[in-house]
Amino acid sequence: MTPAVTADPIRLRDASQKAVSGGALTPDEALLLYRGLDQPSLGMLANDVRLRLHPPQSDGKLRVTYIVDRNINPTNVCVTDCGFCAFYRSPDAADAYVLTRDVIYKKVDELVEKGGIQLLLQGGHHPRLKSDWFAELFRDLKQRYPQVWIHGMSPPEITHLSKLEKRPVRAVLQDLKAAGLDSIPGGGAEILVERVRKVIAPKKATTEEWLEVMRQWAMLGGKGSATMMFGHVETDADRIEHMTRIRELQAETNVFTAFIPWTYQPDHTPLGTKLLADRGGLKATVAEYLRTLSLARLYLQNVPHVQSSFVTQGMKVCQIGLSMGADDFGSAMLEENVVSSAGCTHPTSIPEIERHIKDAGFVPQRRNMMYEPVDTPATDKFGNPAGQKKAVVSRVEA
Repeated sequence: MTPAVTADPIRLRDASQKAVSGGALTPDEALLLYRGLDQPSLGMLANDVRLRLHPPQSDGKLRVTYIVDRNINPTNVCVTDCGFCAFYRSPDAADAYVLTRDVIYKKVDELVEKGGIQLLLQGGHHPRLKSDWFAELFRDLKQRYPQVWIHGMSPPEITHLSKLEKRPVRAVLQDLKAAGLDSIPGGGAEILVERVRKVIAPKKATTEEWLEVMRQWAMLGGKGSATMMFGHVETDADRIEHMTRIRELQAETNVFTAFIPWTYQPDHTPLGTKLLADRGGLKATVAEYLRTLSLARLYLQNVPHVQSSFVTQGMKVCQIGLSMGADDFGSAMLEENVVSSAGCTHPTSIPEIERHIKDAGFVPQRRNMMYEPVDTPATDKFGNPAGQKKAVVSRVEA
């Protein structure tokens, strides 16, 4: 994963100019820039693209967006058995759960009380929960909380329901959309290369299945996000192939609002550091994360937004990412279970997010999933509506 120390300067110059001017880099050109440029140079190119795509506002200031939401996992039961996941449990595990409606309602009540506007709802591939269970949940949520946006059901979950019920993906999506599903998160993409998926997630949706869910969702008028989990068994070229699949589907459908890269967290996972054998057992470094973030901005110019991840990288690295291609700070989540199950937590509050954005030289702007500005409510010193407790990223037990 270490970039080469030498490269043809003429080819580097041409590829750099192509990216900054808005040209679509070829995979070879992307690999050349990733391996041939030092991090400051790669980051500066990505920042130039970010400034072209998201120039200063009329007041001359640059905005960095964030959202306030809550990640609720209705169940941790999963039959996919991904070796990189520390969150899932087998159906007969002692700590396996399916959240009751009352527990879910309490969590959403807390979200609304703290000024949150979005529910990120995704979980395991339960062998007995079918689409009617989720549709009923969505209808109940929309009746109780019509103002809350449901960003839920990643593509592998949709594929699982389709196979479980022996129904087309489109039919499952139509039912869930009618029940209140507003958008689909890009979870479960990992690396969209079959060689990689057969190692880290052989039972999960294939590359083509993941893409087809997003394609069908776009045909129904929906939007979603795209993710990439890297720093395990994939190569640099695999990362670029993943981005290529995202870029091609975006050119076809315009379904993605944002791209969110994050690094594999091996602690407490079934395969742990075994997936890192070719890397000498080492996790992706901060430099590797920032290089990949910058490359994503250069390569995915038809995806509007790129998010810097403080959940896996911490606030300071996330802050640096804002000058290396990212324009979004992610979510001030009131709950997060999957990454934290691997021992990676970076608690924060809404004021801390805004402070880090300001300290990086930008103006914080609260947003919704469609990246439309949202008014910031009057808050107490913790950044919560008056009288409410501090909102932090935390692991909340079911």
